[in-house]
Amino acid sequence: MIRVVLADDERLVRGAIATLLNLEDDVEVVAEVGRGDEVVATVVKHRADIAVLDVEMPGMTGLEAAAALHQEVPSCGILILTSFGRPGYLRRALAAGARGFLAKDAPVDQLAGAIRTVYRGGHFIDSELAADAMMAGENPLTAREIDVLRAASTGASVAAIARTLHLSEGTVRNYLSSAISKLGEANRIAAIRKANAMGWL
Repeated sequence: MIRVVLADDERLVRGAIATLLNLEDDVEVVAEVGRGDEVVATVVKHRADIAVLDVEMPGMTGLEAAAALHQEVPSCGILILTSFGRPGYLRRALAAGARGFLAKDAPVDQLAGAIRTVYRGGHFIDSELAADAMMAGENPLTAREIDVLRAASTGASVAAIARTLHLSEGTVRNYLSSAISKLGEANRIAAIRKANAMGWL
């Protein structure tokens, strides 16, 4: 029996997925959580073989939880479910140690098949999402540009961003200008919108 921990902050969606997976002969959802920062402890407690993680969760995103889980419990296979087919999410998920990546609206038999594939040590990547990621190319932003754009997305001023990231205001402006230029946008709002849409933030 493949022991699965399911993490999704939408209780109804999580419950429906769990119910459907539990109908499979070889899959058992041993625990459900609604926060990303509960994933590692829950996997350890229930000795799960597979963690199925939504991307958007409070406490810690699914991508952050995947990275933490991969480091703490490398024997647990990780499969990411997403409602957002953002190309950057796939690259970030694979970099975090995930071996499965598919859309949340995939048929349950496809999800169950993905769980079995990851359990056997393989990879299962939704072909359409993979194609979109390849077409989108690499993230052109540096880690610091991402930090600054992410901070700016909250509406923070340059001065506030500088204090938060321990940078000078001039350096923050330079990073913002560079990110805006690389993304081919006219201002920071448009740059943030594009980076978010691509899954780079």
